[in-house]
Amino acid sequence: MPAIVARRSALILGLLASLLCCGLAAAAQEIRMAGVGCEGMSDAALGQGAAIVVVWASWSPRSRDIVERVRPLAGRWSPRARVLTVDFEEERPAVEAFLAGRSLGAPTYLDSDGAFSKKYAIATLPGLLVIKDGKTVYHGKLPDDPDQLLADLLR
Repeated sequence: MPAIVARRSALILGLLASLLCCGLAAAAQEIRMAGVGCEGMSDAALGQGAAIVVVWASWSPRSRDIVERVRPLAGRWSPRARVLTVDFEEERPAVEAFLAGRSLGAPTYLDSDGAFSKKYAIATLPGLLVIKDGKTVYHGKLPDDPDQLLADLLR
């Protein structure tokens, strides 16, 4: 009887280890996003230097002024960091209609299935993600005035 329990325990531990490894591999998987008016990109491309990512959605009432918030941000920070936006779970036509005749001053990518936002734990819109040398140094709400936060993070 103890031999059967030991074999079952070993089998269960082996299965758990396999599931854990598969889960970690999925979490580390590269995410590709289509671009709006630009070429697509993968999140792996954010691993070099500094990147400021604003996550938004046109259906979010808090993102209605996103153009007015991102354009100055891109103008101020583009020399020091790559500035881009990611639209959360919308189809291209909705994003294009929202941006028609307006420019964010930064490229926009589509997180159509929410995988990017989930991977980087974006829980509020508009969200801010700051990556420096491949490490996430901030993820959270986009502050009304993010300049001091960005200055501290990107030293």
